[in-house]
Formats: sequence, structure tokens, C-alpha cells
Amino acid sequence: MTDRALTVVRAGALTCVQDLGRPGHAHLGVPRSGALDEPAHRLANRLVGNGTSAATLETTLTGCAVRLRATTTVAVTGAACPVTVDGRPAPWGAPFRVPAGALLQVGTATHGVRCYLAFAGGVDTEPVLGSRATDLLSGLGPDPLTDGVVLPLGPPQGPPAAVDAVPHAGPAAELVLPFLPGPRADWFTATGLHTLATGRFRVSPASNRIGLRTEGPPLERARDGELPSEGMPLGALQVPPDGLPVLFLHDHPTTGGYPVVGVVPERWLPAAAQAVPGTAVRFVRLGRRPGATAHTG
Repeated sequence: MTDRALTVVRAGALTCVQDLGRPGHAHLGVPRSGALDEPAHRLANRLVGNGTSAATLETTLTGCAVRLRATTTVAVTGAACPVTVDGRPAPWGAPFRVPAGALLQVGTATHGVRCYLAFAGGVDTEPVLGSRATDLLSGLGPDPLTDGVVLPLGPPQGPPAAVDAVPHAGPAAELVLPFLPGPRADWFTATGLHTLATGRFRVSPASNRIGLRTEGPPLERARDGELPSEGMPLGALQVPPDGLPVLFLHDHPTTGGYPVVGVVPERWLPAAAQAVPGTAVRFVRLGRRPGATAHTG
């Protein structure tokens, strides 16, 4: 019987198993989790013939290296990076075969933060609440990868996609995050709201799967104190006491007591997942032209 599995040789800075997450459990205090760059996850699965719900590996900045125990079709998407098989170059953004026993290496991201490795059949770890996703906040799902860990692979689901390569837009010089104001915009002064719409922010190195933290001018508060804990949606712009907005990503807490000044719709979150520390961030209120200036009164 074929040993459909892989062995982790180099886990990298943070590599974890991800799929489309476990929505519908926020009332239990369980975040959705799942791939931060969902389009890249879906694309990688499509390239190797998987369904969209199959689990992939999500790497962070430094990539990873794995040894395949059976010949397998693989695809790497997301952040641009060098890919090799036993030291020989392999394509990024296209399906390719990795022989049994070969070492697949995904190098440091050259543009972006997170790469997605899809294997024909998907990573076949045990589901928890219907998902194989690693949730860093709740601890559900498989642990982040460590050297020597063996992960099972499922049976191939279909033929790989017939494409030569996938276009890549390259890194954005600026992360533009449109947002809907509220529900607690009234906790900030007109000056604070103007700062959000016009201030020069940057992605903080303290960002992670829980939230994208920012550096820049603090938002001026209209009220002191904090709220009783209330529900926190994906994409919430929560403002802690330091006044710097935090964009909640897939492993975010389901409740919180700091005010939410706005919510970024999900369609703009994949770009946040690929924004490296130091990237300029601009918040744009939905309904305004990107270059328009917010009113302060």
C-alpha cells in the first residue's frame, strides 16, 4: 500500500495546516480560522485537482521543506518564492510532480508573507468541528508544524489543472483597506475619525494570524473606559488603549471590550494577509473616492 504522507524537514517560522475554516461556532467562542489568503488557498487546490475544502500548508515568510513519501502533484501559490525539488528549480504557481523520497523546499518569500502548498488529495489530518485548520487562538486543529512531524495525505481527487503558470500581481506599495464605519465610531472624536481616514499607518512586525497591527498616529477617543465584551466580526478594526487600529484576521477573538471603529469587508482581507511589516496602510471609508478627504465635522 502506498504511504501517502509527508515528513516535515524544516518547519520554517510558522507553517500550519489550513482549509476554509470552521464558521458558525462563534457562539461557542471558536473563531472561524482558515487560510488568511483564501484565494491563494483555493487556487493551489484547484491547480492540483483538489476540491476547495482540501487542507493546504500555510507558510509564513521563511517557507518550509518537506519530504514526500509517495509521488505527488504539488502546487505553491500565495507569496512569490523560490521552489526546488532535490535542489532543482520547480515552478511557482503551476502544478508539478514530486517523486517519492524527494525533498520539496519552499524558500523565503520574495514578495508577500504567506505561501500555500497544496498536495493532490490534501493534508488529511483529523478534522475538529468540521475543519482541519490550525487555530492559534483557541488551540483547535493540528499544532503548528515542527521538524520531524509526519502528515498524512488523502487520495488524489482529480487531474491537475491544465495551465502553464498563474499570473502574479506582485507586492503592493500600499495596503488600502476600505471600511464601513461603526459600530462604535461614536467613541472617537471627529479628529480621531479624520486621523483614521488620512493618517499614515504602517504594518507592525507584531502582526500575526489573529490580527494585523498598525503603527502610526493614535486615534483620539471621545469616551474613556471600555465597553462590556461584545461580538467581534472578521475584519473588525478594534482600537485598544494605545489608539492604534488592529485589523482582526481569521484567528481573532470572538468577543472583546475595546471599541470597533469600523469593519473591513472580507474581500479586502487577503491583501492584508500578504502585507509585510513596514508596508504603508491607508484606511478608506466605503462610499468615498480613494483620494477624497473625510469631513471632520
